[in-house]
Amino acid sequence: MCGIVGYIGHREAYPIILKGLKRLEYRGYDSAGIALYDGADIKLSKTKGKVLDLEARLEKEISTKGTLGIGHTRWATHGVPNDVNSHPHYSNSGDLVIIHNGIIENYESLKKELIKRGYTFKSDTDTEVLINLIEDVKKNENTKLGKAVQIALNQVIGAYAIAVFDKNKPNEIVVARLGSPLAIGIGEDEFFIASDASPFIEYTKNAIYLEDEEMAIIRRDKGVKIRKIKDDSLVAPYIQELQLNLEQIEKGGYEHFMLKEIYEQPSAILDTFRGRLLINEAIIKMAGVEDNMKRFLNADRIIIVACGTSWHAGLVAEYIFEDLARIPVEVEYASEFRYRNPIITENDVVIAISQSGETADTLAAIKLAKSKGAFVFGVCNVVGSSIARETHAGAYTHAGPEIGVASTKAFTTQITVLTLIALRLARAKGTISSSDYRHNLIELELIPDKVKKALESDEYVKTIAAIYKDVHNFLYLGRGYNFPVALEGALKLKEISYIHAEGYPAAEMKHGPIALIDENMPIVVIATKKGHYEKVVSNIQEIKSRKGKIIGIVTEGDIQVKELADHVIEVPETIESLSPLLTTIPLQLLSYHIALMLGKNVDQPRNLAKAVTVE
Repeated sequence: MCGIVGYIGHREAYPIILKGLKRLEYRGYDSAGIALYDGADIKLSKTKGKVLDLEARLEKEISTKGTLGIGHTRWATHGVPNDVNSHPHYSNSGDLVIIHNGIIENYESLKKELIKRGYTFKSDTDTEVLINLIEDVKKNENTKLGKAVQIALNQVIGAYAIAVFDKNKPNEIVVARLGSPLAIGIGEDEFFIASDASPFIEYTKNAIYLEDEEMAIIRRDKGVKIRKIKDDSLVAPYIQELQLNLEQIEKGGYEHFMLKEIYEQPSAILDTFRGRLLINEAIIKMAGVEDNMKRFLNADRIIIVACGTSWHAGLVAEYIFEDLARIPVEVEYASEFRYRNPIITENDVVIAISQSGETADTLAAIKLAKSKGAFVFGVCNVVGSSIARETHAGAYTHAGPEIGVASTKAFTTQITVLTLIALRLARAKGTISSSDYRHNLIELELIPDKVKKALESDEYVKTIAAIYKDVHNFLYLGRGYNFPVALEGALKLKEISYIHAEGYPAAEMKHGPIALIDENMPIVVIATKKGHYEKVVSNIQEIKSRKGKIIGIVTEGDIQVKELADHVIEVPETIESLSPLLTTIPLQLLSYHIALMLGKNVDQPRNLAKAVTVE
């Protein structure tokens, strides 16, 4: 959600900022803008639309000279997407300029007070209120920019990541964060600012990730000074070495990031269990679990909190933990969990799942759980992310950067990590036999090759996509472990093709959705041989009798469903608990091809953001 880029140093800022904005497009946005200091004044250009639209008009409008600048991709919250509401925003004097991710909840009361003091506003944004508040404090307190930012932010309620500079002090940028991520790249006599490291990875491997309620004053000649916003105390900067590389954030010959990431799943799953699944010794080695084994084994229950695709991975994990480790599990939408006064005790383990590690609702749920004394374990993909820092312990998925807004490899690597944890706990509790345990490990080790095999259905899936691309509704059905896969398949189709789709437990079809079925309704049925196969076949027969169009996801060599379905897509055989890692593959491909055939922006679907960092 929104993207921030900034630069101060010895290079020309414009090409760095422009390239950085393009790398942040995956986060989702509806407008873009850049502000540069050219040695005499601030030059600003912004527009509704894409970064390419900005680039087309920018060089005609302003000088692109200067070694200080900031850029922004905006996802509209306050004020419709248009040129005026786009960032950056000036203060009334024109001396200060700001970019901002997040929401200032008390902006209306602040705006009314500023209007009384003579300030005027061109936009409908909360951000323009914030920059004028900073200017007002700076003027009335007769203080430097950094102190003015600190005082202003102590009057603000909400979430933010900001970058501000003053044309009268062009040797510094002030940044701050609360609830929205912000990274500072440390180069040789130069500094980079971004929502994540992707905009500056080619320039430096060293980065500081600001914590919540921290601000930094970045000066060309004096480096980075970090302070607490609340009390102005100094914070020693912690510089991390980035593991990201440039090749990981490029398309690598694929037409879209989403397709690249679908095809990266065999290696992503392998990387996720590499070093953790030691097949020769028949052991699972995960430091975050081993170091906290008592908390897991003594837990009254596990509560999984997540949003979107991560919530679907959590639903799969519910089946796995209860089946293998015999621990009660509840799966909660983080956005609901934080508001319904949940019962949480010191004997609960909360597992928080998030690809980005920055999901605002999941972070809030973590803080709530910690306040109640629960042990909180994080599962996320981004090293150094807020969730990784906020939880007591955790495990990374090692999926590599996921740029496509619609998650694919995040889902399968999250299930992989959660499976490893469940198997390790089951072994420790003695709820799984030695033979079954070893069989699970062997099958998990085979999954990357089986995913490769499942990907071979791509061309056939494309032919199915061509048949159904113009329908208005889809129904996805699954049972047991594959019910969450049905939900995930429907979500993928909705996200990128904008076709209405619903996922249901197959047995629930008779409790309402069966009324929708006719000759125009395609129904995707996950009907692998392991788990409730005969029951699902009965559901298929009910659909067939009502002339529904059936797309079956079946185990290789299936005969029974093949005789009933209009189309069947085969996946390799595996144990039931691992089948979601295979059955989700053709559903990802189906959504991708339908969206592509409909001319949709596959990597950047409308209205969606990669990381939802505000409520």
